[in-house]
Amino acid sequence: MEHQKKVKHRTLATHPLCGADVKTLWSVFRRSGGIQLDRVGDMGMILCSALARLPFNWMERVYVDSILPERRPSAPPIFILGHWRSGTTHLYNILSKSPSFGYLPPIATGIPWNMLLLGRWLEPWLIKTLPSERFIDNVPVQHDSPQEDEIALANMIDVSFYHGLYFPKHFRSYFNQGVYFDRDNSTEVARWKKAFLYFMNKLSLLNEGKAILVKNPVYTARVALLREMYPDAKFIHIHRNPFRVFESMMNFYRNLFRELAFQPYDHLSIPNLVLEHYPKIMDRLVSETADLPSGQFIELGYDMLDQQPMQALEQIYDQIDLGDFEQDKPHFLAYLDSVKRYQKNRYEYSRDTVDLVQKHWGRFVERWNYAVPTIGNGDGDE
Repeated sequence: MEHQKKVKHRTLATHPLCGADVKTLWSVFRRSGGIQLDRVGDMGMILCSALARLPFNWMERVYVDSILPERRPSAPPIFILGHWRSGTTHLYNILSKSPSFGYLPPIATGIPWNMLLLGRWLEPWLIKTLPSERFIDNVPVQHDSPQEDEIALANMIDVSFYHGLYFPKHFRSYFNQGVYFDRDNSTEVARWKKAFLYFMNKLSLLNEGKAILVKNPVYTARVALLREMYPDAKFIHIHRNPFRVFESMMNFYRNLFRELAFQPYDHLSIPNLVLEHYPKIMDRLVSETADLPSGQFIELGYDMLDQQPMQALEQIYDQIDLGDFEQDKPHFLAYLDSVKRYQKNRYEYSRDTVDLVQKHWGRFVERWNYAVPTIGNGDGDE
């Protein structure tokens, strides 16, 4: 059980649900039940925001539908895979500096229904609401920092594990549906695919048809479906020492619940959640990438990216043919130089933690040949 502390919650402008549409809000709220009394005002403001944007949603839908038939097909996307806290954000941030790729900017995450029209008018104001760094770690946030699409999709559809973070009474239900949804449930899959394809089409318009970099840890458990949708897509999997992932995930969940939840979450055991789902997600990844040709799939460890970044990036470019590495190299070097003073979170390993991870995740420690940490020895987070 996690003890819930009384905290000052995120403001309307920065809570992810501020960009949801009325249909999604109603569907999620009806399923999730009541919220804490001190959050009723926030939810009312979020609903008012959704109502105010209704005509703009319609205008953007008409605009997008008028353009898409004439649009040239965009290049296949590039999916960055990996369990949360494995280095996916760092890799995404680096690759997004290449002018050859498109990515998901903050405006598309914040108001996905309005990113092309209203979003452009509101962008200067929305930029001012961005925090200086992510609240789950110390990674700097800029006005053009690439974002993952799960938050955006949670504003478009009720199928997302993020709704479990907003409404923790039903966390397990939202997580299981939003990460592992039953592919035999054709209606659920079809609804998600429709929302995802519409969103990707809008991103293609926003990025002028470039190959889009997509970073979402959820897709680590959804490769087979993505391959059906994009047969020529490319996949990059980055993994990290499971002992580090476990410690970092504890911090990840505590911070997310504290900042985002509209309901109490002290009934959830965060260590058990982390221990349970890591192997499920990684087993799916291993199974669903086993037959991918080397030209579409590459796997690397975070330590290599951290310690030998240019060598790691060149290897990615060569194996899955991302283009001219020498042309993009200066952009990568400039970014890496800008974050070289970034201070990582540090953790120390207890005997109980080491034993738990070894017991539940030992086969992945062996699969990627990671070392068992020394008790009490801390290491940095991404």
